[in-house]
Amino acid sequence: MYRCKNCLNASTRPRIEFDDRGWCNACQWMEEKKTLNWEEREVQLTRLLNKHSGKAHFDCIVTVSGGKDGSYVAYTMKEKYGLNPLCLTVRPPMALNVGEKNLVNFINSGYEHIHVSVNQTAMQILDKIGFLEYGQGYYGWLIAIHTAVLRVASTYGINLVFYSEDGEIEYGGSTKNKNVPTYGIEYMKNAYLNSTYDDILSKADLSLKDSYWFLFPEDIENKLPDLEVAHLSYFENWDPYRNYLVAKEFCGLEELDEGVVGTFTNFAQNDQELATLHYYLMYLKFGFGRATQDAGIEIRRGAMSREQAVNLVKIYDNQPPLDGFKRYAKYFGISLEDFNQTIDRFANKELFQKVNGLWEPMFEIN
Repeated sequence: MYRCKNCLNASTRPRIEFDDRGWCNACQWMEEKKTLNWEEREVQLTRLLNKHSGKAHFDCIVTVSGGKDGSYVAYTMKEKYGLNPLCLTVRPPMALNVGEKNLVNFINSGYEHIHVSVNQTAMQILDKIGFLEYGQGYYGWLIAIHTAVLRVASTYGINLVFYSEDGEIEYGGSTKNKNVPTYGIEYMKNAYLNSTYDDILSKADLSLKDSYWFLFPEDIENKLPDLEVAHLSYFENWDPYRNYLVAKEFCGLEELDEGVVGTFTNFAQNDQELATLHYYLMYLKFGFGRATQDAGIEIRRGAMSREQAVNLVKIYDNQPPLDGFKRYAKYFGISLEDFNQTIDRFANKELFQKVNGLWEPMFEIN
């Protein structure tokens, strides 16, 4: 395993690539964005909005959680471009109080909103299979933030859906679609859910009724013939910290009083407790965690040196969410012993060794 020479992205990250300097995809994209014709991309955005606005009561759907990025997208659509967005949240499992408060604050700042509360038993079954089979803590919710959104879009006849940023392009995955502004349902299936989707749904063996919010509408091509899905990050120079400032000033965003386990920030992804488990599993599989990702964002926006990032990652990346282990096990409906055994099974034995009951890295960060 080796690290990006500019940020700390690891070579173990899926679909990552490095140039001759040892710079990762995300850092190369950061450089490219400095000379990108953003005016042309704004023209593309304006054309897209003009194509869809006024075709239904709501001009577009914006996915939100009450956090910084979705709030920023909704604010931009409404205040900058004058659209009437329908904001949509798929209620997450193990929601955090600060996340629920932030969502209420966002709604009260002037947005129409739908809260989709899917069958929690069905979601729990899907999450359990995702955890036990793939080491993924909230797979049911990841499915629903695609399928349930399209269900609502189909119901209201809304052909335009906005998500926040494309994590693949912004944070170090594949950049092959960096010049593709919109996509449809087939790309959504293949790129974000792939074969795991079919396997987990098959093993869950849910009834058609219970799986409603986790299935793509069969007739969506007929109901939404002009469906286009986009990330706002394609059309502008994406800056998570700017999004935070906008959400805080105009949408009522509040931070956690204390830091988040596994990182040095306290203002992002505070909607659900399972996010912390997700990042810890990522760390054990690939050798980089949430602090690495957050530090990379700060380096690429010029707010942190690589040396500072190394120190922070050494402190925070290897923080297991031990206080949550019993709650996670209870949510999945398994014993604490089975939970720990699953964690052990997905830990990368080439990168970690168990010391006094905890997984410790065998690699140095430099």
